[in-house]
Amino acid sequence: MIRVLASLSLVLCLSVLGAAQQTGLTDDMIRSAEREVPQLVDLLELKPGMTVADVGAGFGAWTVRFARAVGPTGRVYATDLGAPQLAALRQYVEKEKLTNVIVLEGAETSTNLPFTCCDAVLLRDAFHHLTRPEDMILSLAAALKPGGRLAVVDFPPRPNTEVPAGVPANRGGHGVPQAVVEREVGAVLTHVRTIPMWSSGNQSDLFLTLFRKP
Repeated sequence: MIRVLASLSLVLCLSVLGAAQQTGLTDDMIRSAEREVPQLVDLLELKPGMTVADVGAGFGAWTVRFARAVGPTGRVYATDLGAPQLAALRQYVEKEKLTNVIVLEGAETSTNLPFTCCDAVLLRDAFHHLTRPEDMILSLAAALKPGGRLAVVDFPPRPNTEVPAGVPANRGGHGVPQAVVEREVGAVLTHVRTIPMWSSGNQSDLFLTLFRKP
């Protein structure tokens, strides 16, 4: 399943990975997750009992809402690189009394998810942090079941910004072009569609690219 993976919120410090700049869960994160998760459930074709990974889950806003969506018979893997995020994830899951969430430490080149464990994966606000995108894409694909879906949510390079250290220079700044995500992930998974204006919240320039494993 997804979140199937907030910052690869699998993360990838980097926080494949996006929540690495944050110090904790915020009201804005919660509002964004509440707005986005119902749409993601539809796009990722999630049903109760399925498994989803939240790669780069950050502080868990999307993880918790995915857990409720797939229900007690489903499963959510939540991954991140940072120790603060992992600790916060576990605390949030415990606070919400969720028994269907597994928190995993990710790596720079791997989600560390079990092979073909997921019906869907979410990688939100994290792709632009990947220093080894080819390896991570292969790891994301390996975690998906045949027919499984991957949603990558990210933003175009911001004007007058630098590419983060270690990230491929073709990103063109802090962020990543839609075309780069489509090309790099599309070399492994089938591109289904791109939604150029994904969020109407604080990050109004987010786009979503959806892929399916053959």
